[in-house]
Amino acid sequence: YEACAEAAAWLRARLREPPRVALVCGSGLGALAQELSEPQSFDYADIPHFPRSTVQGHAGRLVVGRLGSAPCAVLQGRFHLYEGYSPAQVVVPVRALALAGVHTLVLTNAAGSLRPHLGPGHLLVIRDHIDLPGLAGRSPLVGPNDDRFGPRFPAMTDAYDPGLRRLALALAPKELRACPGVYVGVGGPSYETPAECRLLRRLGADAVGMSTVSEAAAARHLGLRVLGLSLITN
Repeated sequence: YEACAEAAAWLRARLREPPRVALVCGSGLGALAQELSEPQSFDYADIPHFPRSTVQGHAGRLVVGRLGSAPCAVLQGRFHLYEGYSPAQVVVPVRALALAGVHTLVLTNAAGSLRPHLGPGHLLVIRDHIDLPGLAGRSPLVGPNDDRFGPRFPAMTDAYDPGLRRLALALAPKELRACPGVYVGVGGPSYETPAECRLLRRLGADAVGMSTVSEAAAARHLGLRVLGLSLITN
């Protein structure tokens, strides 16, 4: 908790206004930060206790400004278990931004389709997830619980906010063919074998990726509203 609080205090001391919405940009999606008005940019390397992004397509910057009337923080790049980070390290930015004032988190990712009707360029609005690392004990909530973050046993029944899901489906451009579905998070970094894809389909998953689930669990532990979006790339 102290590390995340220090990062939050560092940001609050430098920001013109606290962000209320945070957006985590998946691989190749960081250009959203260019839409912010009056942006302030911070390299992850300069923010106390933030890990370093090592993945191509992840710029490793936090950009804070306004999208429309909303003060937003855009994370250009995230952290993954396959980079060697612990689950707790992966969610440091989510926790720090929550302590800095964020109440809503938008998680985006590039994902692989597990269903014939989902093709490259389509958008999956995540209605639920399967956290395979978490089910195997690699959750950011494992270990002694700090009540300042949230309860020992947080509910994940509505992990992805129903109201935000409806809004995303209503506003998505028609060419994205947006639909609700289940995202399954795996550890990576190897892509899934054909047998693993068959297994994940039978478990009820529609798309698969190597991120998002840890951040969603930490966000719900904190009481944030969460929206999850998967751009299908393969």
